[in-house]
Amino acid sequence: MYNISKKFNSGILVSLTFLLVSTMAYSQEVQRIAFGSCNKHDLPQPLWNPIIEDSPEVFVWLGDNVYGDTHDMDLLKRKYDAQKAIEGYQKLRQNAKIIGVWDDHDFGINDGGKHYAQKVASMQLMLDFLDEPKDSPRRSQEGVYGAYEYHHGENSVKIYLLDARYSRDTLYKEDGQYLPNLSGSVLGEEQWTWLEKELKNSKADVNIIASGIQFIPTEHPHEKWENYPKERERLFDLIHSSKVKNPVLLSGDRHIAEISRLKDSRFTKGLYEITSSGMTHVWKSYKEEYNPYRVSGLVASLHYGLASFDWKNKLMNFQIKGEKGQVYIEQTIQILD
Repeated sequence: MYNISKKFNSGILVSLTFLLVSTMAYSQEVQRIAFGSCNKHDLPQPLWNPIIEDSPEVFVWLGDNVYGDTHDMDLLKRKYDAQKAIEGYQKLRQNAKIIGVWDDHDFGINDGGKHYAQKVASMQLMLDFLDEPKDSPRRSQEGVYGAYEYHHGENSVKIYLLDARYSRDTLYKEDGQYLPNLSGSVLGEEQWTWLEKELKNSKADVNIIASGIQFIPTEHPHEKWENYPKERERLFDLIHSSKVKNPVLLSGDRHIAEISRLKDSRFTKGLYEITSSGMTHVWKSYKEEYNPYRVSGLVASLHYGLASFDWKNKLMNFQIKGEKGQVYIEQTIQILD
């Protein structure tokens, strides 16, 4: 284990503790976590100012953090560099810890999986973009998955970043629709083993599990965990059997925002998923889309997500917010002991 200190713009010196294992643990006081996805580096980015005004201690990229779509790693690096050069994003990086996972476009190929030829090199560029330390466990494994734990006094939040690209088996289409893959994997066995260990060993009060693609929705024709139905059930079974406290799901990809809830014998109080997808572009026009699990409106305007924790009253609040900081949809969830 080793310690470093980081001075934020406020002048406060914060000690950050890194564990040389798969979970990176921080002593940083965390009350707000912002998140978002689908961000083109060459489009206007009006959301950084309202995000900064919310003063999140952590920002989580949920995928498509730039639009690489290339086998040319020099080009991909230039796109990451262009994103890092954006003034609003630079200011956020000075004041918040940036973590994240990728989806297909920053992975390098649309709807891509384990056969993408440049995945090893692309992975290192993505971790460079996130300023992941050179000796980070994430750099020497098969995929960009990782876990981060943040504390606020005696309370803690653990964030699990799932890589649904590096080891994902192929999907096939018929008449424009994805065919279910009943035997393939989303995560690969190495990542499954890691996730099981991380969940079962977690002592965190809140456990946030993030993926580039949606977990709960089943009806839309695009990429989602339901395309691998056995993998989807395996994940929900693992969350349940691990007895992890207060699990919440985050996802991106869809160019919309919505809140879904799975309620069954495993999750009698409901398992919530907040999808935040559209930092620079969303659907060109609103259209209805059936989601039997949706418990909110559907947002097709530029947006980001914000999670706030009221530890005294044991509440967490998830909001989808717009360019002026306006709240489009929100969900308050009780933090159970």
